[in-house]
Amino acid sequence: MHWIALPLPWRDEPATGPADTGAAAGTMAAPPGPTAGWWALRFTPRVALVDGDTVLLEVSTTERLWGGRDALLALVLQAWAEAAGGQGAPPQPPGMLPPWGSGPTALVAQAWLRMALAGHAPRGQQRPAVYTLPLHTLTALRPHVASLERMGCRTWGALRALPRAGLARRVGAGVLRVLDQALGEAPEAHAWLELPEQFALATELLALATSADALLWSAHRCLTALQSWLQARQQGALALELAWRHDLRRIDGVVIAPTQALQVRTAQATQDMAHLRRLLSENLARTTLAAPANQITLRLLESAPLLHRSASLLPPGDHGGGCRGGADDTAAPGEALHQLLERLSARLGPEQVQAPVLWADHRPEHMQQWRPAAEVLGRSLARRSAAASAGGGAEATLDASPDALLLPPWLLNPPQRLAVQGNRPCHHGLLRLLAGPHRFEAGWWSAGDGGADDPTHTGTGLALRDYFVAHNAVAGLVWVFRERLAPSPDGAQGLARPPRWFLHGVF
Repeated sequence: MHWIALPLPWRDEPATGPADTGAAAGTMAAPPGPTAGWWALRFTPRVALVDGDTVLLEVSTTERLWGGRDALLALVLQAWAEAAGGQGAPPQPPGMLPPWGSGPTALVAQAWLRMALAGHAPRGQQRPAVYTLPLHTLTALRPHVASLERMGCRTWGALRALPRAGLARRVGAGVLRVLDQALGEAPEAHAWLELPEQFALATELLALATSADALLWSAHRCLTALQSWLQARQQGALALELAWRHDLRRIDGVVIAPTQALQVRTAQATQDMAHLRRLLSENLARTTLAAPANQITLRLLESAPLLHRSASLLPPGDHGGGCRGGADDTAAPGEALHQLLERLSARLGPEQVQAPVLWADHRPEHMQQWRPAAEVLGRSLARRSAAASAGGGAEATLDASPDALLLPPWLLNPPQRLAVQGNRPCHHGLLRLLAGPHRFEAGWWSAGDGGADDPTHTGTGLALRDYFVAHNAVAGLVWVFRERLAPSPDGAQGLARPPRWFLHGVF
């Protein structure tokens, strides 16, 4: 077995109410709370908190998955520094490693950690034998250190050499059993840290929060704990709720709600707390607090397994498309496109940031519509299929056809009527028809909306058109259509006027 011991990056506040389940109450130094060791669970499921100041990781079964013992140790130390920095601790100087200890047993690793904290850590790769460790590095021996040192016994080895029967009568059999566990001669038992199935963390505020900035500052630690939970579960956040409890029940005689809440959603599962913090900040900036708050609760409403590769068409980099906050930390820094759209939607309003959506309609002006980007990004393929089967005109993917290659990239809205000379359309001169006709008959279900006799009213009424690809030396390649007249009520084809030609697209 191989153990790694590190000091706690932070300590949670003692529990002050029923919402702080799992945190122990105290009046002196607060014991470690339920989130203190979550950051370590991403490396191994065997994590224990001991003596209220130490995190122990047993990594013999997982170190191969992380590239070996040295590589895993480097990653653990880096994660510890990030967890400590997330709680406002001063950052480590460049090149300076945080204190740590390792060994074949948990007590040996904890002893070397205490030596490192005292500034007596051995230098170099070779460490002295565990028998040279001083007595005070073992918690169970601390009440007996003074009397044992008067006897000339100052190390584990010296204590191990004393007659066992007489030593048991002096210090107790339990102390000797702990020494045997430290030396690997007796089994150890630990209460392993386990994550809750649902993330919901409540925190009492040190001072009343009267503004959105104060709430966001107080939610910083909750977001750090959420990141540890997500990393250990290999999940990404999709929806969060930040709720706060009001300190007042009435203001000027008006009863106010005891709590207030705000929900934020992201289109893709993420572990990027900076992005979630920005979303909270943008939404809180538009929220008015009904009264000062004395407690906040952060809940994870929805999560999903985190993808390890980016499926974005945009390359990772400064212009977006990377997978920040995901499992692939090798991506270049940059804000992903969906994160930018979500942040802009939160700041400007959902109707101000829109994205195109394909629509099942043969009319070119109806082949796509614009919807709020936050709604489009958050809609899964399954939801799209359900929406398509809900009724006519529902959103669906258009079927590919050979004629689809002839569609122009640029449409005119509305179509421009063309002059006709000898039954041929003119646009900067006579046009030569190269391909067509491609007949469209669509919009019959909305013929009663009006505009069936005017093709410039795009998106309304029955569309009876024959499309052609045309060309001349001045206009280049253009997309034109010849209007077909709707049949008369008695079934005869109307011939009241000659067919009109319209320019609808440019290649």
